Amino acid sequence: MSLTGKTVIVTGVASGIGKETAAELQRRSATVIGVDRNAAPDVDRFFEADLSDPDSIDRLIDELPAGADGLCNIAGVAPSQPAELVLKVNVLGLQRLTLGVVPKLADGASIVNLASMAGNRWRDNVEQIEDFAPVDWDTVGDFVARHHLDYDARSYFLSKEIVVVWTMQHRWSWRDRGIRMNAVSPGPVDTPILPDFIETLGERAQASIKLMDRFGTPEDVAPVVAYLLSDEAAWFRGANLTPDGGMGAHLALKHYGLQ
Repeated sequence: MSLTGKTVIVTGVASGIGKETAAELQRRSATVIGVDRNAAPDVDRFFEADLSDPDSIDRLIDELPAGADGLCNIAGVAPSQPAELVLKVNVLGLQRLTLGVVPKLADGASIVNLASMAGNRWRDNVEQIEDFAPVDWDTVGDFVARHHLDYDARSYFLSKEIVVVWTMQHRWSWRDRGIRMNAVSPGPVDTPILPDFIETLGERAQASIKLMDRFGTPEDVAPVVAYLLSDEAAWFRGANLTPDGGMGAHLALKHYGLQ
């Protein structure tokens, strides 16, 4: 599966899954444009940006070259961070960058959003997801206070639920240009935020994680992202692929009493 001739924008490229995705794309002969707050010397071109700052995002959109064949929204913050920051980076920043970049993407481009197994229970939280829909940079603090999100790690789960739903909502948004959007929802991956992720899942999920044969690695996830960028994945629209070692299936069956 070659990506020869394709140019892909990857956010969160300085570490973890973003860094490995950039390396995987380069191994498949793609040109990688990296975006991060921290320097990433191994990509073909690099742009510094802060996805918690709308002005920084707007400057990035202006600076990015036109004609990219893909956008990988991988940048994110851990559940231990303040709720307002989690929602700004994981949701508002992702959305603002994506909608701003779409006019500059090549026809037939692929957008891949990194969600999480933490977003799998979105069906149980539709009311909260809908309530977030009109939220913007000026009102996100009010939303956090209204839903008491600073008192637990719910903001992280919600951010990933919103990303999964938003991906599905945009399954056909740019169909006239052949631009598609899909998501990838990894399970527990051995990155710097893994301890936060495990703690966030709570005691029941932590007990379930002990049943896994191993944690995932960025090398488990990057090829899935690369696949969604390839021409072979052209008919995936609004899909959510789950490289999670079976944990998502386990928790779903456990939730519905079907083990």
